[in-house]
Amino acid sequence: MSTPQISFLKGHGTENDFVIVPDPDNALDLPASVVARLCDRRAGIGGDGMLHVVRSEAHPEARAMAAEAEWFMDYRNADGSVAEMCGNGVRVFARYLQSAGHVSEGDLAVATRGGVKRVHLAKDGAVTVSMGRAELPGDGVTVTVDGRSWPARNVNMGNPHAVAFVEDLAHAGELRSVPPFSPESVYPDGVNIEFVVDRGPGHVAMRVHERGSGETRSCGTGACAVAVAAARRDGADPALTGAPATYTVDLPGGTLVITEYPDGGIDMTGPAVIVAEGVIDPAWLETMIG
Repeated sequence: MSTPQISFLKGHGTENDFVIVPDPDNALDLPASVVARLCDRRAGIGGDGMLHVVRSEAHPEARAMAAEAEWFMDYRNADGSVAEMCGNGVRVFARYLQSAGHVSEGDLAVATRGGVKRVHLAKDGAVTVSMGRAELPGDGVTVTVDGRSWPARNVNMGNPHAVAFVEDLAHAGELRSVPPFSPESVYPDGVNIEFVVDRGPGHVAMRVHERGSGETRSCGTGACAVAVAAARRDGADPALTGAPATYTVDLPGGTLVITEYPDGGIDMTGPAVIVAEGVIDPAWLETMIG
């Protein structure tokens, strides 16, 4: 049986880029090896991850969320592994739904493995995602690069993060491989590691090693984790002050604005762009599956 033709799109949010595969009925078999090859920047389409677009009722992991969210973001890392959440991915996912005519400007809900996320598509093109609450496990780690070590705060945004404040972003090193951290038992399934410097009041810059992808141009959940960690460091925990804490977060690929509210809710606002669409060559795909 020949492999069916598969459509795809390419999009990015602050240059965190994704291969988008629409599959409303969850009919496609997309093993990790195929996802990894599609995300390969030399042998495939190229991307920091894949956004597999499925109706919630058609996916066993999302069926319970179908009453709240029609669409499920089945997110995969660039190495093909499954991930709980991707903040930039949610914005691009919502932009795809809008471009495909499934939703219009305004509010919508997106199901993810990290729960249902509320999204607002603004007229000016910005996309705001309600990212939920951060969890702050008490156990942190020490991150070491080229002989320098820093304490890193443990922040969970539906996926795990270790946030280290450093003097210079260059101290993070090459970030293609996972920066060593200890104790490793804190993150048995791996972790996203952020290195952060201050740019001014309420303004930070960061680099990130994303679990399963290496250094990326941007990480939405990472920016949220950084803002949460910065607010605690700065004595601006909204739960204690009663006032929202807003941080502008500069990433290599652009800027995100993160606001944490006294009730613990976190909003992330930034751009999302669809740049291309096409069809995957069935013959090429057969060699991947075969």
